[in-house]
Amino acid sequence: MAEKTEKTEKKNKNTAALEARIEGLGEELEEVKKAREEAEKKVQDVKADYLRLMAEFDTFRRRTAEEKLALTESAASDTIKGLLPILDDCEIALATLEKSTDSDAAKEGTQMIFTKLTSYLKGKGLEKIDAKGKDFDTELHEAVTTFPAPEESLKGKVIDVVQTGYTLGGKVLRYAKVVVGA
Repeated sequence: MAEKTEKTEKKNKNTAALEARIEGLGEELEEVKKAREEAEKKVQDVKADYLRLMAEFDTFRRRTAEEKLALTESAASDTIKGLLPILDDCEIALATLEKSTDSDAAKEGTQMIFTKLTSYLKGKGLEKIDAKGKDFDTELHEAVTTFPAPEESLKGKVIDVVQTGYTLGGKVLRYAKVVVGA
């Protein structure tokens, strides 16, 4: 009987040890589950940060490309704006040469230079604002002065162009300076 009691005690000790071990494993399992949940949360946070950074980078890349395009257009605009006084001088020279009777060669040479310059600038998107005889438009014209209209039909219309206006790519580069009929 003592042997049975000893075996029972041993079994009880083993059972208690196994139960303690199971309880320890249960706690360990809970800790592993918590660690796994924390790791999954960190992974989700890292994914969210990654997606946010990718979106910000895409926005940065797009904005940089737009700024580069605007800078290029601005540089072209400034260059062409600098050539406008030369274009004006060519127009004045042609008008003066047309009135003179001195040399046809000078007229042809000046006309050739003017034609090449205007065709180049037209190829870059420069357009002359046609103003004379048109209705006065503040979007395209700058009134230098008003003048009594010789006819009733010329009231509110451009009578004369003092300085030619130009558009570049549909945007006004220089307003046409005009005399308006009153």
